[in-house]
This record gives sequence, C-alpha cells and structure tokens, in this order.
Amino acid sequence: MIFQSPALPARICDYCHSTVKRIAEGVELAGEVAVLPFDVSPIQIGTRGEYAGMHFDVIGRIRLAYDQGAWNDWLCLFSDMTHGWLSESDGQFQMVRERPLSEIRSKLVGRLVAGDTVQIGERTQIDGAEFVVADARKATCVAAEGELPFAPETGWEVFNVDLRDAEGFSANFEAEEDEDPAFYMGRYVTLAELNPKNLRAIHGWKMPDYAA
Repeated sequence: MIFQSPALPARICDYCHSTVKRIAEGVELAGEVAVLPFDVSPIQIGTRGEYAGMHFDVIGRIRLAYDQGAWNDWLCLFSDMTHGWLSESDGQFQMVRERPLSEIRSKLVGRLVAGDTVQIGERTQIDGAEFVVADARKATCVAAEGELPFAPETGWEVFNVDLRDAEGFSANFEAEEDEDPAFYMGRYVTLAELNPKNLRAIHGWKMPDYAA
C-alpha cells in the first residue's frame, strides 16, 4: 500500500475497497467502503492541476449524497505537501483549504460552532467580505477512494454549510457527530483555470484542448 502524502492516515485499497490506517507498527485494516457509483466527473485519481501558483495531484475522493443529489469532494495534494479539497457539484468547482476556526470572526460561524442552524440567504462578514449562506444540509458518505485524512465509512454523515460572496470566493463549514467542526475557504474555479492534465475520458465528451 503506497501513500503519496506523508501526513495522511488512511487509504482505500483500489482493488478490495478495504480502508487501511497507518499505525506506529505499520498499517491496520479499518473497514470497507462501498464501490463508487457511476458518475460523469472529468476528475479522477491522478488528475494534476495548478491552483494559486502551486501544482497539485488528486489523491482521494469522498462521494456525498442527499435526497436530491450528490457531489464529489476531491482531495488534492499540493507541491508543498499541504492539502486542499476540490469540491465538484453539478459541473461547478470550488477549491478550498482548511482555516482554523479560531481565525474566523463571524457571528454566524460562531452560531454554527455552537450547534445552531442557519437559513439560506443569511449573511455574514468574513475577512472583510460579505458572504451569504448558499446551502445548508446534511449529507451521507456513499463511497470513497484513494488517500484521505480520515477513515471514512459508508453511511457516515456530515452537516455542511456553503457560503459564497459576490467575487466568487467560497467558504464551507462542516460538522459531524463526535468530531470538532472544520472550516474551509477558497474560491470557485473553472476547470480550465486549474490547467488540468490526466482528466478522465468520458464517452461522448470531447477532451478540452487545455487538458491535452
């Protein structure tokens, strides 16, 4: 079992879908996840790209679903060995990286940390910009692959809140049972902006020239 990232604790076997965790003595089996359902994402494990002046490789994915849809969170390993998430939903992409919640001065985010709910359309100031709640829902992990910062299980649930501002920047709050909440910030991007290579070939979809 090969890990590309020196920091990540979990990897899902490409063949048997077992989840393996790093431990002091080596690795141990941590369960299994379901096989990924078919989707039409052009991203795949091994896709490479650029963001904020750094190269990245896609090394993991979590597939999350709710009653009316699903999205992919692709884990990216940057050239400085840090990580980011490329979230993909209905053809839209956003690249976000984790920010310590202690840095976020927002009453709305503080309410979320306290366990309160928020409504779509609520507004808040973050880093001097006005963000609006664009989505707030609970989602369930239906499958995963590759290297990840935790060992996912099929059926694992997360409460996710998406915020965006008028300039295309984005923020995500995530909370799951018995875990500390997390906060991520980044921006919406087009696939072309990422200068991607090694995209997935999809029947009926012409590979863009920029990906050649």
